[in-house]
Amino acid sequence: MSAMVPNSNDWQRIGFRLVLALIVGCIIGFNGQQSGRPAGMRTFMLVSMGAAMFVMIPLQAEGDSSFATSNALSRTIQGVATGVGFLGAGLILHDSSRKSSVPKVRGLTTAASVWMAAGLGAAIGCGLW
Repeated sequence: MSAMVPNSNDWQRIGFRLVLALIVGCIIGFNGQQSGRPAGMRTFMLVSMGAAMFVMIPLQAEGDSSFATSNALSRTIQGVATGVGFLGAGLILHDSSRKSSVPKVRGLTTAASVWMAAGLGAAIGCGLW
């Protein structure tokens, strides 16, 4: 069995990946928490761990071939990236102000950071350290 695909009974390896994704999200979100950004430590932790969890689901599914597993994994990663992109768009729109006549784009860096946390969580879920 590949190092990327943990056995479904190997709770230690699965738990290690989820906890590591949680810690990475915590580290990234700590800065946002301190500076009062709209997405704080809990948001980053949930996004990172959720991405790791979603990526590990097709790795656990028994497929007819390794192609079926990699195809499902590719589609899952695409779905995670798209879903987190919508979350980032909500962060950008949340910071927009209607009071000023000059539109300002705010929250773009926070949205990109949330997207990056999801990417790191997906990589950790695949076992790519």
